[in-house]
Amino acid sequence: MKKQLLTASLVALVGTSVAAQEIGATFSKFDDNWLTVLRNGMVEYAGTIDGLSYQQVDATDDIAKQIDQVKNFVASGVDAIIVNIVDTSAGAAVSAAAGNVPLVYVNREPDNVNDLPATQAFVASNEIESGTLSAFEVCKNLRAEGKGNKARGYLMNGQLTNQAAVQRSKDVYDVIGMDMCNFMEIIAEAPANWSRDEAQDLMTNWMSSGDPFDFVLANNDEMAIGAIQAMKAAGMDMADVQVGGVDASQDALLSMAGGDYDVTVFQDSVGQGTGSIDAAIKLAAGEKVNKKVYIPFVLVTPGNMAGFMDKN
Repeated sequence: MKKQLLTASLVALVGTSVAAQEIGATFSKFDDNWLTVLRNGMVEYAGTIDGLSYQQVDATDDIAKQIDQVKNFVASGVDAIIVNIVDTSAGAAVSAAAGNVPLVYVNREPDNVNDLPATQAFVASNEIESGTLSAFEVCKNLRAEGKGNKARGYLMNGQLTNQAAVQRSKDVYDVIGMDMCNFMEIIAEAPANWSRDEAQDLMTNWMSSGDPFDFVLANNDEMAIGAIQAMKAAGMDMADVQVGGVDASQDALLSMAGGDYDVTVFQDSVGQGTGSIDAAIKLAAGEKVNKKVYIPFVLVTPGNMAGFMDKN
């Protein structure tokens, strides 16, 4: 089992303490830039809590493996489990695997979120906000550029087994359905699975048609950056196209500072990570927590991006 192990009682940074507890966390995959920031933040935060032992394992994008990891945590006697779920449609199976051991879903919303037992909770950001904020800002920018009569563009989806990808794409269509933004037309959409490389290949393929376009909307920053790389490689002037995504990663902000990226949305990795650990500690102590804990999204543009550097 690939893991990172931290015994917080040995490296406590502040005076916060709990009765001796052990939390096991399983992540959809370690090989993901944004999730790496989330995971590292959780390790750091756990290190400030005296008496807490915290370990992380990599599910390598395999839901069967992740369910086995949850069962292994239960068998090893952990006090609580945190899950960044691989497949959001498998929530019932993951919840059942935890049995009576408290479990907190982080970042990705399981499909059984409205039916979680008293010992389980969900900590993330409300995805209705994410795609909506990004797409609506792109809509406003296009109108400001005089393209309010007609604008055509592309939509890149994340993994379609992920609730966030489905919701963020729905958000885009909801925005386009508004009177103010119904001049926007999606001429093609396809999954690039949160991947920069896949997005670059997808964008290159789309551009090979020669169809003119005015915007690209992506479910996350990595795909948006991949699209930007493809457009720049083709010699496009990035001033001629609006690009919107989600996460406000450091690479995204650097791209924005360089004038290539127009809109992103800050997803608070620190807030989600610390919130999930706090919820797990409370559940393990027999305390009640809210079933859904939402950490707000925040729109990020060139005008306010400086305030988000070094946050994700």
